[in-house]
Amino acid sequence: MAQKHHITVADLLPPGEYAKVRVESRRRIAARKRNRRVEVGPFVTFYFEDFETIWLQIQEMIHIEKGTLEQAPSEIAAYAPLIPKGRELVATFMIEIDDPLRRKRVLDTLGTIEETAFIELDGERIVGVAEADQDRTRADGKASAVQFVHFPFTDAQVAAFREPGARALIGFTHQNYGHIAVMPEAVRAELAGDFA
Repeated sequence: MAQKHHITVADLLPPGEYAKVRVESRRRIAARKRNRRVEVGPFVTFYFEDFETIWLQIQEMIHIEKGTLEQAPSEIAAYAPLIPKGRELVATFMIEIDDPLRRKRVLDTLGTIEETAFIELDGERIVGVAEADQDRTRADGKASAVQFVHFPFTDAQVAAFREPGARALIGFTHQNYGHIAVMPEAVRAELAGDFA
């Protein structure tokens, strides 16, 4: 099935119907998500989004808030920008530190980290573009623990990324978080399906 790059109210299930398939939908999409995540350094995990992960997020928001499909347009407006549009990968990355004091101390040093994310393929860097819905670094330099970033690919980069066994790196050039990870082959193969 071809990957969908846009979501509308028509793609969603009414809350009563979603409740009937919720457990199975969450299980199925959770299984897919295992090959859509990459840990980078000690604190950051990238979670790559697609139509299904965003579909689930919207359905869950409506379910948790005991809403109706009338709520859907505002949820779609909030989450639809995170669905890759055919020539990009889109990720939520989370800075995950359990201890609240340590988390505050680290986040205070990571301002603008969202502007330093990259994917490297065959020595060529694809620089991430932070989601522009709001500033994710406060004026005092503290980074948000949740960030959203788009990685725009050229046609040649898409072709290279789709090659089985292609070596893709993901990381940051931030002065206080200069970590890089090799993208596992299972993740690269899964994400290759995000392109049109």
